[in-house]
Amino acid sequence: MELLEAPPLRRFEWLAHGFSTRRPEQFNLSYSIGPSTARVTRNRRLVQHALGLPRGKVWQWVTLRQRHTDVIKVFPAEEARSLRRRSKEREPDGALKLVGDALITDSAGVLLAVQVADCLPILLMEPGRRVVAAVHAGWRGTAQRITEKTVGRMQLEFGCEPRRMRAAIGPGIHACCYEIGREVEEAFSGQFPYWEKLIRRVKPSPSQVHWQQRLYSPSPPTAERRPRPALTAPESEILHLDLVEANRRQLRAAGIPRGHIWASPLCTACRTDLLFSHRAEQGHTGRMMGVIGLRG
Repeated sequence: MELLEAPPLRRFEWLAHGFSTRRPEQFNLSYSIGPSTARVTRNRRLVQHALGLPRGKVWQWVTLRQRHTDVIKVFPAEEARSLRRRSKEREPDGALKLVGDALITDSAGVLLAVQVADCLPILLMEPGRRVVAAVHAGWRGTAQRITEKTVGRMQLEFGCEPRRMRAAIGPGIHACCYEIGREVEEAFSGQFPYWEKLIRRVKPSPSQVHWQQRLYSPSPPTAERRPRPALTAPESEILHLDLVEANRRQLRAAGIPRGHIWASPLCTACRTDLLFSHRAEQGHTGRMMGVIGLRG
């Protein structure tokens, strides 16, 4: 299988992380997509192996019932075992399934995972405190500042220092393909003073000339009836959202240095040969994962 890594995180040997792709064989990692539960379970085991985790050791997966919110689930090491015992919401492979859109822990042997197919998977870590986080950032979560809030919770709960933190923004839909409506523009304009730098305005091409036959002509029946040109009505401008830049700015606002932020150049809608895209494939697609954990 193909597992993408972020250069800023690769050098930490005690850290396991990666972004899955759709290869090989439509490598889906969501139980809610597709008919084969056994295949998803097998695929998740392959991800664990690709991360270089010991085959004999039991790793606890933690996933989310994602709702495009700013809800962040935090569980420190002293609570992780208790959570594993009492949590009733589990997936077929035993993964804990919580409700929210971000996960934070300092517990070793735990894999935090967010599922995506256009939204951004964002992985965070602080090497001094050895704290990790996984964020699911669509436009709604981004408008609610979920990425910035996750950094804040890492500070509050674990004493993390943003200047030490590293961030990796995985493959997602880029501004080239992310066409939005006015409601999204209004959501961002009401939240961010720099919102105009996040919205790209694309002017429509000049109305194309097409030819149509006259329905009625005053000319004599013998006259040659030629088609006439007719202009289509001009459309309003097209808006595109730069979701990557929006989250990059939130990370910078939270105090993470520019040089500690990495973003994948891959656009899911452009690269459906390699990545799943909910928008480009009209909803009929699988799910990838952004995964991060502490080896211990």
